[in-house]
Amino acid sequence: MTEKEQRLQLMIETGVVAVIRARSAELLVDVVAALRQGGLRAVEITMTTPDAIDVIRQASKRFKDEVLVGVGSVLDPETTRLAILAGAEFVVGPVLNRDVIAVCKRYSKIVVPGAFTPTEILAAWEAGADVVKVFPATKLGPAYLRDVKGPLPQVLLSPTGGIDLTNAGEFIKAGACFLGVGTAMVDKKLVAERKWDELAERARLFLDAVAQART
Repeated sequence: MTEKEQRLQLMIETGVVAVIRARSAELLVDVVAALRQGGLRAVEITMTTPDAIDVIRQASKRFKDEVLVGVGSVLDPETTRLAILAGAEFVVGPVLNRDVIAVCKRYSKIVVPGAFTPTEILAAWEAGADVVKVFPATKLGPAYLRDVKGPLPQVLLSPTGGIDLTNAGEFIKAGACFLGVGTAMVDKKLVAERKWDELAERARLFLDAVAQART
């Protein structure tokens, strides 16, 4: 198994990727530390974070052997390459961009483009996606994921957008390989008040929900 395959397997086994937006690198490193304390193994730092590339560089160095650091909200190959050189191990986009996929393949990094309709999902998979991000997932809910997996059982799907503790287990049961979870886990109020123990507990609750759904 290649290093890339091992990393993807880790993301799937963990079942949850935290989608993080923070005001500063220092704050974001504290957030990642708290999530790791709660058992999380993969975090997606979005390009909407100020100085995102520098944040990715700092986080990937700090948590090199503990947490997979990826980049999210990626729209073009130039940003993809910068993030990978800064240490990103996986690249997530809201839409399908074949040039982004090509750069990820060149550097043997995991690529997760976004799609919504069955046609878009299959197009992303055929273009070389390792996993397809179904976004926004809550518009049609877990039943939509289950319906898509019917004719496309080979496609690995990761729902993102509106995932919380009330529906996380249902998305896993519907066939999600892992969930992209944002504000429902990385609560802005908890971060602002630096309540790291509570943030770690949020991570544990999501991991428990995934584990229960899988059994």
